[in-house]
Amino acid sequence: MFENLSERLERSFKILKGEGKITEINVAETLKDVRKALLEADVNYKVAKTFTDTVKQKALGQNVLTAVKPSQLMVKIVHDELTDLMGGEATELNLTNRPAVILMAGLNGAGKTTMSGKLALLLKNQQHRKPLLAACDTFRPAAMEQLRVLAEQVNVPIYMELGATDPVVVARNAIAEAKAKGYDTVIVDTAGRQSIDEELMLQIQQIKSACNPDETLLVVDAMTGQDAVNTAKIFNERLEIDGVILTKLDGDTRGGAALSIRTVVDKPIKFVGTGEKMEALDVFHPSRMADRILGMGDIVSLVERAQQQFDEKEAKRLEQRIKKNKFDYNDFLSQIQQVKKMGNIKDLASMIPGVGKQIKDLDIDDNAFKKVEAMISSMTPYEREHPDCINQSRRTRIAKGSGNSIDEVNRITKQFEQMRKMMKMMTGNKFGNLMRNMPRK
Repeated sequence: MFENLSERLERSFKILKGEGKITEINVAETLKDVRKALLEADVNYKVAKTFTDTVKQKALGQNVLTAVKPSQLMVKIVHDELTDLMGGEATELNLTNRPAVILMAGLNGAGKTTMSGKLALLLKNQQHRKPLLAACDTFRPAAMEQLRVLAEQVNVPIYMELGATDPVVVARNAIAEAKAKGYDTVIVDTAGRQSIDEELMLQIQQIKSACNPDETLLVVDAMTGQDAVNTAKIFNERLEIDGVILTKLDGDTRGGAALSIRTVVDKPIKFVGTGEKMEALDVFHPSRMADRILGMGDIVSLVERAQQQFDEKEAKRLEQRIKKNKFDYNDFLSQIQQVKKMGNIKDLASMIPGVGKQIKDLDIDDNAFKKVEAMISSMTPYEREHPDCINQSRRTRIAKGSGNSIDEVNRITKQFEQMRKMMKMMTGNKFGNLMRNMPRK
C-alpha cells in the first residue's frame, strides 16, 4: 500500500538534509519532487498542484527552531496537509433511524456485494448492531447466491426473493422484514454494471427514493486510480452519495484515489478494504493513512485489530493454562487462527513503525501458518494435549501426515517448546499484566 509513493516522498525530503534552514530555493526543489511523486501515484493534477502550493506557503512561513531540522519540519507540514487532503478525521456512519438503511452502489468488479457482507460483519462485531442483508441485485443471476453465501460466512440474516425482477419492491419488503423482526440495520446490495449507464442510474435513484436511506455508500476500486475518482464524481452528481468505500487498497495501488476523492468529490472515504478476508474492512482514518504514506507505521490500527480479536474469557483461560504449564498445541492453534483473522501478514508488519521499509522487498507468504496448522492437524488428540509425549517416531509420523519434512517438524516443535518456556517465565508479571490491561471488546 503506497510503497512507491512512500519511497519517492522519502527521497524528496532528503533534498533538505544537511540544509541549515528552509529557503525558497530548497523548498521549491523539494516540492517539485513531491509533486512528481504525487502525479506518479495517479493523484489528480489540480489536487497535486494545490497541495504543493499550500505546503510551500506554510513551509516558507515557518521559523525553523534550532532543535528541528528543515527536513523534519517539511515532513510535519506534509503530514498535516496529507491528513487534511484526505478529510482530516474519520467520518462515522449516520445510523440514527430504526431500522437504519445503508444503500450500496457501484460498478461491477468494485467489490460491492463483498463489501456489503464485510460491512454487516463490522457493524455486528464492532457496533453490536443487528444487520439484515437485502439482496436487491435482480440483474445479475448469481448475485443473490453470492450474497447468501457471504451472509452465511458472517452469520448475518439475509432477505432475498428468488426470481424477483423489481429491486425496488425487494428493497421495500426487506425494510418491512427488518421492522417486523427487530433488525436495526438494513444493508441494500444493488446491481452494478460494467460501465456507468442511464439504466443503472435510474434504477438506483428509484431504489434510493423508495428506501430513503440513512447512508448511500459508493464502492470503488482503488486500483483504478483516477477512474475511481471520476466514477465517484458521476455517482455523486446523480445520487448525492454520503461516502465512499475504497476496495483493494492492499493491492498494487498507487494511492491516487485515496488522495484525490475528498477534494474532487467533496465526500469522505468512510471505509477501506484491506484484504480478501471478511474481517478486512477498516474505518478510514486520514491521519493514520498519512502516517503510513510517510513510513511512520500505524500502530494504533494494529492494536485495534488485535483488540477486535481479543476475547477476555479466552485470555484469562490461557493465562491460567500457561501458569500451570498446560499450554498445548490446541491453544497454539487457537492463537494462530486469531492472528490470521487480523489480516494480511505483510500489511500487519508494515503497521509497525520502521518495519514497512525493511520488508518492502520481502515476499511474505500469507499462508506461512499452513505448515504449522497441517502439522498440528496430523497429531492425535492426545499428542495435542501432551506436547512432551511427541518423541522422534511420533514426529516422523506427523511429518508424513502433514507433508512436512522431519527437519521442519523438529524445528517447529523446538520453537513451540521455546515459546512455552518464555511464556511461563512471563506469567505473573508482564504477560499477566498485559492480559489484564487489554481493553475489552
